[in-house]
Amino acid sequence: MTGVCDFDGCTVGETGVCALERDPASCEHHVGKEPSESADGAEDENDQSDLATIGAPVLEHQTGMSAFPASRTLGPDAISKMMASRYVNVIGILGDPEAGKTACLASLYLMISNAKLAGWNFADSKSLKAFEDIARGAREWDAGNPPDQMTVHTELSDDRQPGFLHLRLVRESDGRRVDLALPDLPGEWTTELIGTSRVDRFEFMKSAEVIWIVLDGRALESKERRQGVISRVGQLAGRIVTLFSGKIPRLVLVTTHRDSGELPDTVQARLIAELGKRDVTATIVPVAPFSNDEEVKPGFGLEDLISTTTAGDRSLSEFWPSADPIEGTRSYISYRRDR
Repeated sequence: MTGVCDFDGCTVGETGVCALERDPASCEHHVGKEPSESADGAEDENDQSDLATIGAPVLEHQTGMSAFPASRTLGPDAISKMMASRYVNVIGILGDPEAGKTACLASLYLMISNAKLAGWNFADSKSLKAFEDIARGAREWDAGNPPDQMTVHTELSDDRQPGFLHLRLVRESDGRRVDLALPDLPGEWTTELIGTSRVDRFEFMKSAEVIWIVLDGRALESKERRQGVISRVGQLAGRIVTLFSGKIPRLVLVTTHRDSGELPDTVQARLIAELGKRDVTATIVPVAPFSNDEEVKPGFGLEDLISTTTAGDRSLSEFWPSADPIEGTRSYISYRRDR
């Protein structure tokens, strides 16, 4: 017997099942008040609503498909906002049309997305769609034959400001996370910088730590075109010095098409000498974003380029150098005046 039934042994109160196999509401042993009409009406409505949900899906159908955020190239404002939250390595990328700037970026993305960039792992990117756009040409082959041109010519919707690609990488050696802001600029910007000294579009480079000057390795191998390229490198270095009006970021000469041949030491020496006329130094890194030579793998040199870019070369000064006092030198007042 339970609190709702006076029949001995009935557990309708706990199980909801009448021991006499009767309807609990009409059983003569049922203990309780007769339900009111209003209660019956409410129960009927609840029963109808319960019946309506029988067989319905547990979760509601999505009204729209989930998608990646609209992450095309990022504007300077987006990069500035990112820099306010964490340290970002802004890279300046210059080079004539067809030098291989976009090819380097596309190859870098394909390498890191397939875990092929030695020493580095992918962590994040705010511009995946933009990377996919520039890498699409390298993915579309015709019956197993590679396309004549892996990337398309860069065009910006706003000719007055750059578009940035973002990559966040993790260095395997120490777990350091590095955010890279890489501008994908048309080669005509560099041409105008050299020819007309138009610098208004390059204000972002004042936040850069490293500047890549991308050179067509095939032109440097050609005796007819070599001197012209070297002279333009010197002119570009002069424009960069004028832009910064002082100490400039580290320069990296990125020579592409390493698969066509190795750059002779004499040519490298001439490039360094040309920069030396402007009191500028640089590091030369040969790369092969894509390759037609089986001995040179696609993406050759990109890991060296990233390592060179992220490696700081600033020497730390001695905090408190020891020196024997010299009478009359006023060492305390003159401390660090020569720096």
